Amino acid sequence: MTDQSWQVSQEEAGWRLDKWLAAAARLGSRSRALAAIERGKVFINGAEQTVSETGRRLRAGETVRLWMDRPGTAQRRGSTPPRVSELEIIYEDEALLVIAKPAGLLTVPLARQPAEPSLLDKVEQYLRPQGKRRPLVVHRIDRDTSGLVVLAKTPPAQAALKEQFEKQEPERIYWAVVYGCPAPNAGTWRDFLVWDRDYLIQKRARPGYERAKKAISRYRVLEQYQEAALIEVSLVTGKRNQIRIQAALRGHPLVGERMYVRSPAPRPPIDFHRQALHAYRLGFRHPADDRPLSFEASLPDDFQALLGKLRSRH
Repeated sequence: MTDQSWQVSQEEAGWRLDKWLAAAARLGSRSRALAAIERGKVFINGAEQTVSETGRRLRAGETVRLWMDRPGTAQRRGSTPPRVSELEIIYEDEALLVIAKPAGLLTVPLARQPAEPSLLDKVEQYLRPQGKRRPLVVHRIDRDTSGLVVLAKTPPAQAALKEQFEKQEPERIYWAVVYGCPAPNAGTWRDFLVWDRDYLIQKRARPGYERAKKAISRYRVLEQYQEAALIEVSLVTGKRNQIRIQAALRGHPLVGERMYVRSPAPRPPIDFHRQALHAYRLGFRHPADDRPLSFEASLPDDFQALLGKLRSRH
């Protein structure tokens, strides 16, 4: 197939990108559509679309380009994965590392994107000269989410830390910028979610559904602006994309969100190149001696710039 471009019609406005590409008049199947997005061959108005944007809603008049002969591996727009020397290590000892992950970098490699850089790969490169074994995964955060991640250095440390996460014991606090302002100013979000294996997204589920998992988050409003708010969210459970979908279900999608946005999209849109979500604080017990540890990661430059812009408007 050669390069092709299409313009989204009025009738197609609101379609998901992956379903729109899968139409018979274009790629003909959802698997082909996902493969094209994963390989960095799909662009909207000149901007590369990534896996996190498969569910974005199209707008009338947008130009979608399929660049089939694009050379090389897709690069994340708006961010460059760090070199090993640029890893922001918050804490390290013989059992574990705590790292502030930048937005735009995978936590762990994806089987369908083996050439894509990941934090795990970067840490392995960092440890290699020390003659230490490969770092071990404890938990992960989304590629376009910035903030704290803990990795284990030994299997016993990994097992002890994972047990804490499975028991929902660690303190996991995020800062997010959402459209509108949740009411009341503090509360608890409770939902049942199910992971859609075909579309790779979370969906709200009936409580009695066999695959439904309970999702609980506590939130409070930190700052309110003209069209958005800065909120703090504490995870009780830790489901994939949990904060992103729970905020969207209540009509307050994250600024920059492209997957969990209910139609119609928020207006006026706030320009931000990723979901405005930052893993701000992480607390857990040390796997070796059980002492409490707590860490914070300062807001990255792009997040601070967003807050500055919203404060100036307000």
